[in-house]
Parts: sequence; structure tokens; C-alpha cells
Amino acid sequence: MKTPPKLEDLIGIEYSKLGFFREAQEKIAQLHASTVELERRRQQIQAILDGITDVMAVITPEGRITSVNRVYYEVFGDSSPVGRACYRVFRKQEKPCRPCPADIAFRTNRLCRQEHIYTVGDVTRHFEITASPLRDSQGRPCHILLLKRDVTLEREYQAKLNHAEKMSTVGLLAAGVAHEINNPLTAILGFAQAIKKRLPEVRDRLPEDFGSDLEEYMGIILDECARCQEIVQGLLSFSRPHSGTMIAVDLNGCVRDTVRLIRHKLKEYPHIDLHQECAPDLPPIRATPSDIKQLLLNLLLNAVDAMADQRGRIVIRTGIRGAEHVVLEVRDTGCGIAPKDLGKIFDPFFTTKPVGRGTGMGLSMCYTIAQAHDASIEVESRQGEGSAFRVVFRKMT
Repeated sequence: MKTPPKLEDLIGIEYSKLGFFREAQEKIAQLHASTVELERRRQQIQAILDGITDVMAVITPEGRITSVNRVYYEVFGDSSPVGRACYRVFRKQEKPCRPCPADIAFRTNRLCRQEHIYTVGDVTRHFEITASPLRDSQGRPCHILLLKRDVTLEREYQAKLNHAEKMSTVGLLAAGVAHEINNPLTAILGFAQAIKKRLPEVRDRLPEDFGSDLEEYMGIILDECARCQEIVQGLLSFSRPHSGTMIAVDLNGCVRDTVRLIRHKLKEYPHIDLHQECAPDLPPIRATPSDIKQLLLNLLLNAVDAMADQRGRIVIRTGIRGAEHVVLEVRDTGCGIAPKDLGKIFDPFFTTKPVGRGTGMGLSMCYTIAQAHDASIEVESRQGEGSAFRVVFRKMT
């Protein structure tokens, strides 16, 4: 027969149970506190990552994305990148990139930097990519931290700076060449004019054919000298620093004056239509009126040359952009500009026109005038469809 438990034993058992529950409660409280602390640290780390202004992604050795920061969604707009291959997410392609910075960083266990150019949406962007290995406790790479920094604006500004420096150097050379050419050219022109003036005095003593040929040759010499003078004048205008007085200028008034000048030339091209779309109440710009008219005239002549052999239309527009800028646009439906030539159109003497139809100085002068007025020139062109040149001025304050 079993002996019934004593009161002391029962109290001991219950006390032990109570101690176990208390210990369990303490463990649960500790786990809860640890969970709260981990969540706080996770949120802190995520806030740090979201504060990074570059696109950030953590990638597995197989190229799968495990996490991204807030900037990723702002740039790429993809709502579900996690778990997908990075080349499908970033490049919209079915095969890994070659060379792949993440793959190089994983294989070499070293940081890798590259610069890639690709399209995001409808915009071509330059990205400076840094792939850094994340190592385990034994120092082996287990994930790759990928940072993509958008350097599109930096590259554009650098290209503009390089172009400005090149144009400055070309301007100095052009000034020297123009002065060296101008002196002998003046002598040739002067003697040619003198010979043509005295030609009637000896015409009767020359064979008829020889006299006619000599008169024709002198006319050609004078015409070509005049063309050389035009080139020299263009060089001097291109290289000469701006010295005109800047005043408040009505851009619409400059358009009207320039159109009156070019109407006469357009009579030679009845197949070209010219239209004006000038915005009313356009604020003034600070400029030299003659320079602005010269800039617009060059753009119009360039548009006319683009449609010399085809029916077309030129539209001159003025308007306001934002709170600080005024825009002058010349758009044509001509032959357009080949993509390979877009980067060279403002270089002196660069032209795709047939020999005798241009000196290649018109757009160079436009660039120089725009620079002198703290303005920028934007070009939009499709080969076979036409071109648009927009000059963006600051409003006068």
C-alpha cells in the first residue's frame, strides 16, 4: 500500500513548478526584448541604407537579389526585385552581363568598380557601379553589396567642359590663322581688283578669246577672294571675345527683324514654308540684339540648307521654361543629323554640306554667342525627319 504524499512534498513539487514557470517567463521576456532590439537595429540599418543616395542591392553568388534600398524603387520603379536575377532586373536581359562586376568581386574576393551605360525607362543613364564582397566568419565572400551611382549629369557636364576647353583652344588658333591669312588675302584682292579695273585699257590689244578668258578668270579670283574673306571674318567673329553692350532685349522683336532679313533669301526656295509661333508677353533677356539676330539668322540658314533640295517647313518658336528661362527654338523638317555627327556640329569648319554651300562656321558662331550670353543650346535631331535647335536664355532680373 502506497504511502500518501506528505504536505511538505506537495508544497515542494508546486514550488518547483512555480520556479519553472517563472524561469520560462523570464526567458520569454528576454527573447521578447532581444526581438525588439533586433527589430530596432534592423530598422536602424534599413534607415541607413535608405539614406544612401545610390541604388543599393545585396546579391547572392548566383546573381539573385536578396534586398534593395529605397532609392532602387525611385530609379527603377520595379515593385518586386527580390529573388530575381540582377541582370533581368537592371538590364532587362536574359543572360548575365559580361563583364559582370558582382561576379568579378565574388571570384576575386576584392572590390570591383566599373562604369556602364544602359537605358532605364526611356532615358539613357551612366552608372558608376561598385561591387563589394560581404564575407562570412572565415573571410569568404557569401554575398555581394552592389552600389549603382547615377553619374549621367556629371558625364554631361564633363563633356560640356571638355568641349568648351576645346573651343577655347580652337578660338585662339583661329584668331592667329585668320590674321595670317588676312594680310596676303587683302593684297591678292587689291591687285585683282586693280587688274580688272585696268583691263578695258588693254582689251583692244589682246586677242578676243584671251581677253574674254582673262575677264572671266579675274571674276572667279574676286569671287573666291570674297569667299575667303567671309571665312576669315567668320574665324575672327568666332574667336573674338564678346564686347557688345548687353541691354534688355525683346526676343520676339529679334525674331521679327531676322525674319524680315531672311524673307528675301527664301524667295529662292519657294518649296520651304516659314512659320512663327511667338509666345505673347515674353519677358526680356539681357543680351546684345545684333548677336541674337546673328545667332537666329545662322540657325535659319542652317535649316534652309537642310531643305534646299526638298519641300519642308521651318518653325520659329519662343516661350517660357520654368520660372527663370526663355527659350528660342528653330525646328525644320529637313534631312536631319546623323547620330555620329551630333557631337561635332559646333566644331569650327565641320560641315556635311556639299563644297561651296557652307564654311562650317555658322553653328560654331551660334555656340560662341550662346556662351557669351550664359545660354545653352539643345539639339534634337532624327536623320531623315528633321532637327530642332533650342537656345535657352536666362530671364532678365
